[in-house]
Amino acid sequence: MEQSRLTTILIFLAPRILSLIISEYKITEQEAVEMFYASKLYKELENEQTKLWHLSANALFEMFKEEQETGKITYPEEG
Repeated sequence: MEQSRLTTILIFLAPRILSLIISEYKITEQEAVEMFYASKLYKELENEQTKLWHLSANALFEMFKEEQETGKITYPEEG
C-alpha cells in the first residue's frame, strides 16, 4: 500500500480511537492525542506491514487499552 493511502486511513481511524480514549480515561483531547501518539500501538499502526490499519477503531482501542494496562499488545489472529 502506498504511504498516502495509509495516511488517509489513519486520518479516519485516529479521531475514532481518540474519542474512545477520551471517553474511557476521562481526559482532554490533548492528553488523549499525546497518549495515543506516544503508544507502541500507534507506531505499529503507522507500519503498513503490520496490517493493523484494517482493524476497526474499537479493536484498535482495545489493543491500546491493553498496552496501557499491561505494557503489552495482543495482536488479533488472522481469520
